[in-house]
Amino acid sequence: MSRKLTLVFSIALSLVISFLLVVSPASAETYKVKMGSDSGMLKFEPSDLTIKVGDTVEWINNKLSPHNVVFNPSEDPKEAVKLSHKALVFAPGESFETTFDETGTFTYYCEPHRGAGMVAKVTVQ
Repeated sequence: MSRKLTLVFSIALSLVISFLLVVSPASAETYKVKMGSDSGMLKFEPSDLTIKVGDTVEWINNKLSPHNVVFNPSEDPKEAVKLSHKALVFAPGESFETTFDETGTFTYYCEPHRGAGMVAKVTVQ
C-alpha cells in the first residue's frame, strides 16, 4: 500500500511540475521612454508606445531638463492624477516609473515643454 501511494504521489507531483513549466504566467515588461531626444529635441522617445496591462513605463531624463510627465486630465481626471509625475527631474539619468493597470489610450506631456510639442501617448491593450 505504501509503495502504491508513493507511486501515485510521484505521478501527481510530476504532472503538477510539468504543468507549471508549460503554463507559466506572462511576465510584465518595463519600457523605457527618454525625456528629450539624443539629438537634443524637446520630445519623448518613443512618442507613441503600445504596452499591455500590468506593464511599466520608466521615463528617463535624457536632455534639456527639467522634465516631468503629466497625463491629460480631460481623458480621465482620477486616472491622470494617479499616473502623473508632476515633480520636475533635472539630473541626466534621473527617472520615475508608472505601472498601467487599465486598458486605454493615455496622452501625456511635459509641463515646461508642452508648448514646444513635447507630447506623447501610451496605449494599453
